[in-house]
Amino acid sequence: MKITILNFLIIMIVLSSCSSWNKTQKGAVIGTTGGAATGAVIGRASGNTALGAIIGATVGGVSGALIGRTMDKQAEELRKNIPNANVERVGEGIVIEFNNKILFGFDQSNLTPDARLNLNNLVEVLQKYPDTNIEIQGHTDDQGTNKYNKSLSKRRAKSVYQYIAQTNIKSNRLSTKGFGETSPKYSNSNIDGQTQNRRVEFLVSANSKMKKEAKNNSNQVGNQ
Repeated sequence: MKITILNFLIIMIVLSSCSSWNKTQKGAVIGTTGGAATGAVIGRASGNTALGAIIGATVGGVSGALIGRTMDKQAEELRKNIPNANVERVGEGIVIEFNNKILFGFDQSNLTPDARLNLNNLVEVLQKYPDTNIEIQGHTDDQGTNKYNKSLSKRRAKSVYQYIAQTNIKSNRLSTKGFGETSPKYSNSNIDGQTQNRRVEFLVSANSKMKKEAKNNSNQVGNQ
């Protein structure tokens, strides 16, 4: 438990300070202290499941920094290709947030024509980086019952999954989770916050191949 608390404190300090550091530098430190358990703690504490999942998948050190550079490049391309989404570099990964009004009608799980256009633009970039995993998370506000919101978030995540799986993105890169109302990023006390909480997030992280290549490259750097 002492190690978990220490890791938690180190990560929170890194995230809240060192404003001059870029995402790759922060990711290298986070990965050194991270891991799945620590990521879960951070996710619960911050109310940000995407943040927790990304931290849980980090490698850290020189390998993490090499992965971070690739993610920096991919994130920049995503921002240009999908201006309607919020693209954030976190640790050694990327979080892409779409508000549900871009993807779905109210209380619906069928993709709108605008959704297909935005997802096509997303796929255009994702297919350039085949050595990444993509987790699709569905979220809702707190209106309605927890059971219904959980089901709706799962259906929406599945709709996005099914559409992307029909493209050049291999289905084994994709996974889905539906959180319902349990992981709000914004306040549900007002309409604006409720609207923002109705969202779909994509978590992009390195797969085992990218991690292995980064480790090999870091060893070569260390031997020079």
